[in-house]
Amino acid sequence: MKTIVGTLFFTLLVFSLSNHVMGQPRFVENMNNDWNFKGFSYLGDSINELVNLPHTWNSKDAQSGFEYYRGVGTYSKKLNIDKKYLGKRLFLKFEGVHTVADVYLNGVHLGQHRGGYSAFVYEITTLAKVGEENSIVVKVDNLKHDDILPLGGDFNQYGGIYRPVHLLVMEPVCITPLDYASPGVYIKQAKITDAEAILEITDKLSNGSGKDEVVTVLTSMFDKERNLVVRQNSDLTIPAGKDADGQQKIIIANPKLWNGTASPYLYQVKVQLFSGAKLIDEVVQSIGLRSFNVDPEKGFFLNNNHLALHGVSRHQDKKEKGSALTEEDHRLDMQLIKEMGVNSLRLAHYQQSGYFYSLCDSAGMVVWAEIPFVGSMIGGYSNTPQFDENAKQQLKELIRQNYNHPSICFWGVFNELSNPKAGSPTPLVKELVTLAKKEDPTRLVTAASLLPDKDELNFQTDVMAWNKYFGWYYGTPDDLGKWADQFHKKYPRLPIAISEYGAGASIRQHEYRPVRPFPMFHPWHPEEWQAQYHEQSWKVINERPFIWGTFVWNMFDFSADFRNEGDEAGMNDKGMVTYDRQTKKDAFYLYKVNWNPEPMIHLNDKRFKIHENNEADVTVYSNLASVELFVNEKPMGSLTSNDKIFRWKAVKLTKGNNRIKAVAKSNDKTIVDQCVWIYPANGWIKPLIWFFRIGIIPFCVICVISLPFLFIQSFKRKRRGWPKFGFRFLFFVIALIVIVLLVVNVITMQNGVNIFEYSIL
Repeated sequence: MKTIVGTLFFTLLVFSLSNHVMGQPRFVENMNNDWNFKGFSYLGDSINELVNLPHTWNSKDAQSGFEYYRGVGTYSKKLNIDKKYLGKRLFLKFEGVHTVADVYLNGVHLGQHRGGYSAFVYEITTLAKVGEENSIVVKVDNLKHDDILPLGGDFNQYGGIYRPVHLLVMEPVCITPLDYASPGVYIKQAKITDAEAILEITDKLSNGSGKDEVVTVLTSMFDKERNLVVRQNSDLTIPAGKDADGQQKIIIANPKLWNGTASPYLYQVKVQLFSGAKLIDEVVQSIGLRSFNVDPEKGFFLNNNHLALHGVSRHQDKKEKGSALTEEDHRLDMQLIKEMGVNSLRLAHYQQSGYFYSLCDSAGMVVWAEIPFVGSMIGGYSNTPQFDENAKQQLKELIRQNYNHPSICFWGVFNELSNPKAGSPTPLVKELVTLAKKEDPTRLVTAASLLPDKDELNFQTDVMAWNKYFGWYYGTPDDLGKWADQFHKKYPRLPIAISEYGAGASIRQHEYRPVRPFPMFHPWHPEEWQAQYHEQSWKVINERPFIWGTFVWNMFDFSADFRNEGDEAGMNDKGMVTYDRQTKKDAFYLYKVNWNPEPMIHLNDKRFKIHENNEADVTVYSNLASVELFVNEKPMGSLTSNDKIFRWKAVKLTKGNNRIKAVAKSNDKTIVDQCVWIYPANGWIKPLIWFFRIGIIPFCVICVISLPFLFIQSFKRKRRGWPKFGFRFLFFVIALIVIVLLVVNVITMQNGVNIFEYSIL
């Protein structure tokens, strides 16, 4: 009885104190401003400047297609630690430094972190000078390392401290940030149903004091409106200088489930650490309660309900910024992703910002998170113990740092590896799968392959996906369906997805009734082909429910320095949105009308302003029942569609401006999209340009050679009748043309224009 009363009394006391304790149990100070950076440019010029984080030294050179600088840069900063922190534990947390970071405090080496995409933490309690000025130096390199993932890939590896840095101030006894830079709280969703949710919570606790400490762990769960749902406490003794795990089990009756984009309901779990009645630490985590599984015949299920995963992939870079994205940049990306109607994301090919994973939680995205074990035109694997250990380290960091995000349903362990008999990555992949299941038995393990169907590497994970570019690098879009049907028939128990499919597109290049362009290292990537490619690919995908997920490559154009294609060097232009996030390509709207239920209409080819023919096909994407087309206010008729694509063939254009307008009704609202196309009706311009570019010099050479011959044939005494007249006529015509060209050139030369200088010959 005494125990029950005591527990009730303590619970009431803690509840009161946890809402009225003065100050904060831990402090997090932003350390992003005023770093001195010293490094080099891609030209070898030295750089010495004051920068704010996030920062990368490759933000402009790489996106321009140059062989960007990969080497060493040094960041330094003076840090004044307030006297009020005396007696506290101090930690430095780096959210992301690429690729290798050596951190020094007051000249002492704190450690080296190897891997550019995960967070890491160092404790500085014994080295920091409280109340004085401290010196922090971070030496960073983004060199190629044979023992660090990734070895390469079709993306840039930007150097720098490209994510935020924080100073963490805690009590001697705390929830540790040193467990692979995780939150120190792991919320395992042991059982989730409509009737009941069971959560098993592990707290990583650390005692930095010189004596044993008895602490109370109070775990509270709040609903979306911050009403208390359940609360539980437990006592624990932590030996001096040691770590210990706290354990709680929470049961919630009739929980509200996290149901993807339809209802991304989030609870809040607050873990508080008390010494007596004093609150000494606190960690708050958002959590969405959900269950999921993949069926090889029916696809993905969320909370026992089928959910077709309509996904895109995302790289974390942007024009003028490289990988040094701000929270505002992440929010804009999510806004565009949500507008397109996406419900699933593959965050490729590496661990991305923790802030972005949180955005995925609140948006209801189903996420595939992965480590940078990447092939992509290279082998991708270095058969050494050091490489294997680094792969395991990065997988542990990915899982532990992001364990509580409900959006993450899949851990990815490789992308596009080759699998030679000698030095095969298969043994390592098996170890990574085992490690992932040990670290987190609640989620599925997957990978992205481009290997032959029967390769053993394709059968190591729970579910599998393929990067297939039928209709871009090879074959036709219809071949995607043929491949999927054949593979599914041969391996009916292996759930399969399409992890990448896509085509390049320049918003400044256009072609009437396009044919497939050459995909790589060619300057012509018309936007119309990308739209046509995705029309056909989406039709194939939509007809096959056994494909558990599909991920368009890519949501945004992204930089890859070695690429030289489309209209911009250093750019992979397969995005639905341009690199600067300013322009949505036509293919964006194809998916929007299929995935976003908001009534809309989109007229294609707005940027195809000048039409050289007096007729054109007009394409409209809409999720409304029928669309009517007008050209210069003249009705072209209404169409209905089963696939949300409306196309009027060979619409006549008039000389000058042509106002193209598509109109549809949604209840009582009229929705309109329109543009102007120009038909200049000067069809002679194109052949004339061709003549001055290619034909003028060969023509003049032929004329000069032929005139003596024609002259001789024209004035032969023996030649009579039409042959003589014909030769003479040709002689005078060609001579006249030559004279005209010479006269024109003399006239234009008065203005500095030589009509022969435009020839490429």
